[in-house]
Amino acid sequence: METADDLVTRLVAAERELEELKAEVARNDAKMHRTQQRELRLLHADDLQTLIHELTDGLSSSHNLDHVSVVLCDPDHDVRHLLLAAGTPAEGFDGLLMVESLTGLAPQYVALRQPWLGAFAACDHQLIFPQSTDLASVAIIPLTHRRELIGSINLGSRDAKRYTRAHATDFLAHLGVIASYCVDNTVNRARLLRSGFTDVLTGWHNRRYLQVRLHEELARARRDRHHLVCLMLDVDHFKKVNDSFGHAAGDAVLQELANRIDAQVRASDVAARYGGEEFIVLLPDTDISSGVRLAERIREAVAAVPYELPGGEQQAITASIGIAGVTPDADADDLKTIGESLIARADVALYRAKSDGRDRLAMDEG
Repeated sequence: METADDLVTRLVAAERELEELKAEVARNDAKMHRTQQRELRLLHADDLQTLIHELTDGLSSSHNLDHVSVVLCDPDHDVRHLLLAAGTPAEGFDGLLMVESLTGLAPQYVALRQPWLGAFAACDHQLIFPQSTDLASVAIIPLTHRRELIGSINLGSRDAKRYTRAHATDFLAHLGVIASYCVDNTVNRARLLRSGFTDVLTGWHNRRYLQVRLHEELARARRDRHHLVCLMLDVDHFKKVNDSFGHAAGDAVLQELANRIDAQVRASDVAARYGGEEFIVLLPDTDISSGVRLAERIREAVAAVPYELPGGEQQAITASIGIAGVTPDADADDLKTIGESLIARADVALYRAKSDGRDRLAMDEG
């Protein structure tokens, strides 16, 4: 038969358990409040830069974490170019890791559909926490787009009990859903701002814009009986830059090269990135001799001083330029064909400049 002492013992144990449950509920309420506030800040992020700061520094601060990193898979360098175009290269964000593939980063990525919580292992997690060696537990939260894994939010703590396999993952899973939506939304918004007639990387006009303006300038030249000159420029040995220093270095070269060309052209000229490392400048109401002089100034500006690369290296860069011109007849009605021919002739001249040794000009012989 249960004694009074037994009843007292059970009552004390029950009261202790009740207090522990109350404390756990209070902790969960506080955690839910912090999570909701953090998710609201993510949802209110208007651009990629703000979102990345909220995902890294923001999460670290609000959740009192020792280290937070964000991995984004960007095989086409789309996100990287959007950040560069906004003046904030990916390398400038602490905790942001841009990769071309998730393969080999951490074993959890093989089947990461829900948050993974557990002990930190340097052999498994060092690549996604490159700045931390003293972590004890981690949470890896998947980021997805159309059900495909595109990266993760990685939370690290020196407390071995902070993240264990026994912990519930509801809050973290919801955070991952919100963050995935925000990444997709801000990337699309950045694309929209830079789309249409703008090249994402350089901020120059793109090929679509060039086609529109080429038709307009040819129509104006036909009406006024003026000459139109086309310069086509290509970076010499650009593949070697990418192969030797990486695509980030190649991107930096193209941005700086665009700046150097832009400093030489007139406000009335039409400058566009044609594709890859090719650039085109249309010179309205310009004769060939004036076009050659401008092309020479551009060539000299491109090669004037070595280019600073993201890793601190310096690299000499040169460019070759092809030059062609046209004065449309007053009765010319197929401006599209005339425009295509003008660019094709500039391209042929460019090929000859490269064949003759690069870092030089060549004029259309037609």
